[in-house]
Amino acid sequence: MEQEPTTLQEAIVYFSNPANCREHVVARRWPDGVTCPRCGSKDILFLEKYNRWQCRAGHGAPQFTLKTGTPMEDSPIGLDKWLTAMWLLVNCKNGVSSCEIARAIGITQKSAWFMDHRIRCMLGIGTPDKLSGHVEADETFIGGKARNMHAWKRAIRITGTGGKDKTAVMGILERGKDGNASKVRTTVVPNTKKKALQPEVRKHVEVGSALYTDALKSYDGLTEFEHQVVDHAVQYVDGKIHTNGLENFWSLLKRGLKGTYVSVEPFHLFRYLDEQVYRFNNRRMTDAERFDLAVKGIVGKRLTFDQLTGKQMDAQTCLN
Repeated sequence: MEQEPTTLQEAIVYFSNPANCREHVVARRWPDGVTCPRCGSKDILFLEKYNRWQCRAGHGAPQFTLKTGTPMEDSPIGLDKWLTAMWLLVNCKNGVSSCEIARAIGITQKSAWFMDHRIRCMLGIGTPDKLSGHVEADETFIGGKARNMHAWKRAIRITGTGGKDKTAVMGILERGKDGNASKVRTTVVPNTKKKALQPEVRKHVEVGSALYTDALKSYDGLTEFEHQVVDHAVQYVDGKIHTNGLENFWSLLKRGLKGTYVSVEPFHLFRYLDEQVYRFNNRRMTDAERFDLAVKGIVGKRLTFDQLTGKQMDAQTCLN
């Protein structure tokens, strides 16, 4: 067996061999041996001619492939292109556009856009443990800049602090401890009022943790935390009291959204957040380690085109 790739060039060469694609994904999806994704049976037979397996348990859909039960299911695009696109998306610091993916692997832009969103679906963090220790909470608005708008549109949309017609996003960051890097979580919120922000803090932060925020009144009343505030009208840092970790993350996020993706619909924003959060939280890994972790997370997640485009709104995966 060839040595597994550590760079993009090595990945392209390595995954050009279908046998390498199969062995690489099987080792991560089924580390204890291949099982049927529909019934869990280990009584299976590999059909080498068709590059698929057949379950002998006697149910209605006995055959399955590596893509079954993953966001790649029903895709006619080969694993060589899927894995190359995944390598690019999880390792490019500022993201990679669907136009660039399309040119790089030889598919249409529409297919690349659908592929990119399904890869982002794989990167969701699920429901991990609560954050603790020293925690920052902050919010930002995602949307067009006033200076880029026509005067008539700017007069309609930009009022007060400029948040009208923009999408509010909340971030919560746990500062690094015991030599580990800091990690962040984000969510799209309907607004920046108390009823929207405080439940997110309580959902993700362990009671008793040191919580640092700016002077926004929406954070008043979080008495179960050691809550300390820095007023940005006066200063940005007061010893340990600051939100600079999240400001750094917002900078990375907006650089990708504005420079790479250019225009992101609010309906899809949470997936772009998942993508940036994944790269940020795993930034100390090598490219190969970050890619392997993504491959291990492919199971049990589906995203159909109807779900992606909003035609089917009852999806339980990636649209909640």
